[in-house]
Amino acid sequence: MSTTQLAALARTSSPQSTLRRFLALDAVVTGANALAYLALSGPLGRFLGVDSGLLLALGAFLTVYAAGVGLLASRPEPPALGVRAVVEANLAWTVASLVALALWLTPSTPGAVWTVLQALVVTGFAVLQHAALRDRQKARP
Repeated sequence: MSTTQLAALARTSSPQSTLRRFLALDAVVTGANALAYLALSGPLGRFLGVDSGLLLALGAFLTVYAAGVGLLASRPEPPALGVRAVVEANLAWTVASLVALALWLTPSTPGAVWTVLQALVVTGFAVLQHAALRDRQKARP
């Protein structure tokens, strides 16, 4: 997704709407990854050079996580504690991905590139969600 597309997605007069949109986008992207890992763990595992069992486990975890983030996004006013938990979980995912890549995963070149790219995307979600939460808190009287 380009910067222009993200800016258009965020364009709103309400910090609350921006926060909910970034949570929803995170849920959709995470859910799509989860479904791909669950449905295509064999072919994706071979392409990425990662064990298909690991992809199945990640797919199951990401399905639950995406549902939780989606539920949070569906709330008229997502609670700050929940949003902070999502931000922190996203940052933890980034660190875990990069540590796994450095220490124990031996993926193919596309798998290594995918790991880094998805870590960057997840970091982007964390930054956007944190900024939107901060903007919402500033907008309150």
